[in-house]
Amino acid sequence: MPSLRLANLIDGRLVAPRADRWLEVHEPATGEILAHCPDSDANDVADAVAAAQRAAPGWSHTPIEQRARLLQRLAELIEQDLDAFAALESRDSGKPLALARSLDIPRAVSNLRYFAATIQGWGSESHAMALGQPGAGAINYTLRQPLGVVGCISPWNLPLYLFTWKIAPALAAGNTVVAKPSEVTPCTAVRLAELSIAAGFPPGVLNIVQGRGPSVGQALVEHPRVKAISFTGSTATGAAIAATAAPLFKKVSLEMGGKNPAIVFADADLSDANLDTIVRSGFANQGEICLCGSRLLVQRSIYEGFRERYLERVRALVVGDPDEPGTHLGALVSQAHFDKVMRCLDQARADGASVLCGGEPVRLQGRCAGGWFVAPTVIEGLPNTASTNQTEIFGPVASLIPFEDEAEAIALANDSAYGLAASLWTQDLSRAHRVAAALDFGIVWVNCWLLRDLRTPFGGAKQSGLGREGGAEALAFFTEPKNVCIRY
Repeated sequence: MPSLRLANLIDGRLVAPRADRWLEVHEPATGEILAHCPDSDANDVADAVAAAQRAAPGWSHTPIEQRARLLQRLAELIEQDLDAFAALESRDSGKPLALARSLDIPRAVSNLRYFAATIQGWGSESHAMALGQPGAGAINYTLRQPLGVVGCISPWNLPLYLFTWKIAPALAAGNTVVAKPSEVTPCTAVRLAELSIAAGFPPGVLNIVQGRGPSVGQALVEHPRVKAISFTGSTATGAAIAATAAPLFKKVSLEMGGKNPAIVFADADLSDANLDTIVRSGFANQGEICLCGSRLLVQRSIYEGFRERYLERVRALVVGDPDEPGTHLGALVSQAHFDKVMRCLDQARADGASVLCGGEPVRLQGRCAGGWFVAPTVIEGLPNTASTNQTEIFGPVASLIPFEDEAEAIALANDSAYGLAASLWTQDLSRAHRVAAALDFGIVWVNCWLLRDLRTPFGGAKQSGLGREGGAEALAFFTEPKNVCIRY
C-alpha cells in the first residue's frame, strides 16, 4: 500500500510545509512506512498564527449558536466516517481496531458535541450590591471573553480523542486555534482538517501544523500572539513549556504523566466482571494510557488468591494483529517506545523483580512480523521505591505490591512524584470516602475505572499536571473573566 502524504491546515487550505521537509510515519503493527508527515518549523507556525489572528475578531463575534452548529456538523461528519477514522487510527497508533472503533473515535465525536451543547448553556455570574441608602446600589456581572489565538498540543496515545478534547472547548469559547498533533500519530488530524473545511469553518479559525516538538511545539509556545497553551504529554516536556510560558505570562494547562495505583482491599467485590476491569485498567491500549493502573496494591490477606486469578486473566490476553477482532493488545507505538519498555523490564530484573508472566517481545507471523509487540507483563517482589514502581513505563507492565492495612495503602499510593488517577476497590462505603479524600490524585475511581463524565474536571496533582480540563473548567481556561460594576 503506498504511503500517505499528509499536509498542514493553514488559513482554510491544506498545504505542504514551507521548507518541503518530511518525516516518516511507521505503522507500529508492521514497522513499515505508513505516511510522510510535514516536518514543519517556526515559519509554518508563524503562517498559522497570522491566519488565526486575522480570523479571531470575526470568530469571537460569531453567535454562539453558529459556533455550536459548526462543531455539531464536524461531529456528524466524523461519525459518518467512523469506520474509516477507526481504521486509520489503528494503523497509525498500533491499537486494536475494535478499541479505536468503540472508544477513540466515538469519544472524539462526544467531545465536539459536548462542548457545542455546553457553550450554549454556559452562564455568567452576577452579584447585586446594596450601597446603604434607599434605591442606591450596584450590579456586578462577569464577561467571559475569548483569549484570541490559542495553542493546543496533543500526544500520540489517543490521537483524535485528545486532539478534539482541546480543540472543541477552545473553538466553542470563541478562540481561534493553532493545533499540533503528535508527529508519531499524525494521520487522523489531517482527516479532521479536511472535514473542518467541509463543515464550513471559516479560514484561519482552526489551523493544524504538523511536525516535531522542538521545532513546531516550541515555536507555538514562544509565539507572542499565542495567548494560552493546552498541552498533554510527558512531564519533562510540560516543565519545559511552563518555563518558556512563565516570563511571557501565558496561560498554560498541563496534563502530564502518571504512575497510578489500583488499590484492592480484602472486602472488595472481586466478581469476574470487576476482576476483568482491574486487568483492563493495567493493559488497555497496551498500557499506553496515562490513566492506566500500573501499581496494583493488594491487601496481604487476599494477595495470593488474588494474584492467581489475576494472572490467569492476564495470561489469557491476546497480543496480535490490531485488525483481528480477538486481539486485546496491539503494537507499541514506535520502535523507540518499544526499546524504552524493554529497557524498563531489564531494569526491573536487575533490581530483583520476579516476572510472573510476560516480560518479552512477541513475534507474530504474516503482515505483523516486523511489528513492535510486547507481552502483557506482571512483576512482583519490588518495593514501592524501586524504579519500576516510580517511573512511568507507559507500556503493558503492571507491578503487584502487597499492603497490610488502610494506612499503608494510602502511604504507598501517595508515595509517588505523580498524582493523576487512582482506583480503589472496596465494599465499605465509609472507607471509600475516607481513602478517596486521602489520596493525592486528581481523579479517584471507586469500584470502576475510566468511567468518565465530560462535565467533571480532569487533571492531576504534583508532577501529573497543572490546571484542569473538562466541563466548565475547560471553557474557563480558554476565556478571560472581566468584572463589570455598574452603580445605579
